[in-house]
Amino acid sequence: MTELIKSVYDNQHDILKSIMDLNNIDRFDADCTYGNGVFYRNLPEPRLKFDIDESLADVTNACSCNLPLESESIESLVFDPPFLTYIRNGKSGNGNMILSKRFAGYWRYDELEEHYRKTLIEAHRVLKQKGILVFKCQDIIHNHRMHCTHGNILKWSENMFRLKDLFVLTARHRLPSPNRKGTQKHARIYHSYFLVLEKVK
Repeated sequence: MTELIKSVYDNQHDILKSIMDLNNIDRFDADCTYGNGVFYRNLPEPRLKFDIDESLADVTNACSCNLPLESESIESLVFDPPFLTYIRNGKSGNGNMILSKRFAGYWRYDELEEHYRKTLIEAHRVLKQKGILVFKCQDIIHNHRMHCTHGNILKWSENMFRLKDLFVLTARHRLPSPNRKGTQKHARIYHSYFLVLEKVK
């Protein structure tokens, strides 16, 4: 009997494998935030690898908002963007802030929104009809306000994509977040999402 595919895992490789199995994907056509390829340690690497980091070997330098691909040329795309805020200049800023050295991010939530919106538009352009976009994201607290990012993405992608599946990745350890002194105001976030979006006309 085939093992049941669940919606909650504590391992992102299990989630990606589940997405591949459910959508008959032997390997993803492209990853527009490939980085060091951590996603694919136990999986086939994507056919095309893109990233804004020019130092990465065997990876095409390109932004997820402007991919060197023909319109409607691929069937699957992975997007694992930064989600942290109060990170200035990505990994090179913020002085002694440890998280800014380990993770890329945005200074304000509207910068995150702009990047996500532009990437959704670009993904819709390059994907074929009914193509699959795997979008990893996390809800965050920014400026003392809870931002339901996974819900926002569904709103931002209206008329371009439909939600086909949603997976929850639970953290074995707490997820990174800038430390704040004082009384706790919000629940500590220990999970992120993998949205499986299908392109619509």
